[in-house]
Amino acid sequence: MVKHTHLGVYGILVQHDHILLIQKARGPHKGKWDLPGGSIEFGEEPEHTLQREFMEETGLGSIKGSIRTAVSYTIVYQYEANQMEELHHIGIIYDVELLDDQARIQTGGDGQDSLGAKWIPIDTLGLLPLTPFVEMMMEPELETNPEAGIEE
Repeated sequence: MVKHTHLGVYGILVQHDHILLIQKARGPHKGKWDLPGGSIEFGEEPEHTLQREFMEETGLGSIKGSIRTAVSYTIVYQYEANQMEELHHIGIIYDVELLDDQARIQTGGDGQDSLGAKWIPIDTLGLLPLTPFVEMMMEPELETNPEAGIEE
């Protein structure tokens, strides 16, 4: 079995009791809802990764992040037809603030990892297929920002 470690940066953006999630287009969590984010490129600062991935996956470019935590999990899944992979996924999780109240999310996906972004009511998260990082972050401490509006 192939073993692989993946390090990524992910963001939690909550407004009006909704969280911004993307639907995974590939990988072990295909079809599940995930935090926007992804892999750190060589030499890239994590904050820059957060901004780049948010732009690619949600269309939101005017954000500010502060580190919340770092978490990890392992999963065994079928990588190719006859090959299993054990993935150790490490995530640096940021709390994200949207700096432009007029910004709209892109709902069509990025053509790679995301099928699209969507504002999901926090109280419905338990009804959806979620990635482990979203499940880990579903704590009562998810704060909402009642000052900002939600635009799709």
